[in-house]
Amino acid sequence: QDGDLKFPLESVKKLKELMDGYKPTSPRTVVPMATHALCHEKSLPEEFQSVCKREDAQKIFQRLSLAAEDDLCEICANAACAGCF
Repeated sequence: QDGDLKFPLESVKKLKELMDGYKPTSPRTVVPMATHALCHEKSLPEEFQSVCKREDAQKIFQRLSLAAEDDLCEICANAACAGCF
């Protein structure tokens, strides 16, 4: 969940995989992954298409990607949840 947007955990995990594939090849590259490219990825889960139309899509995708980190529990990937740590 990001604000009022809710997505299935499996879709968020797929988003993270896609975002990980778009990491810059050069450590000197400071430009964030292009949301435009991600939104045109054929394997992007359909539920994220509405996010692609938003100006803050990059920030939403980054926050969702953090929620899918391997070291966070799947029940609550929110820092406000004390049960995960």
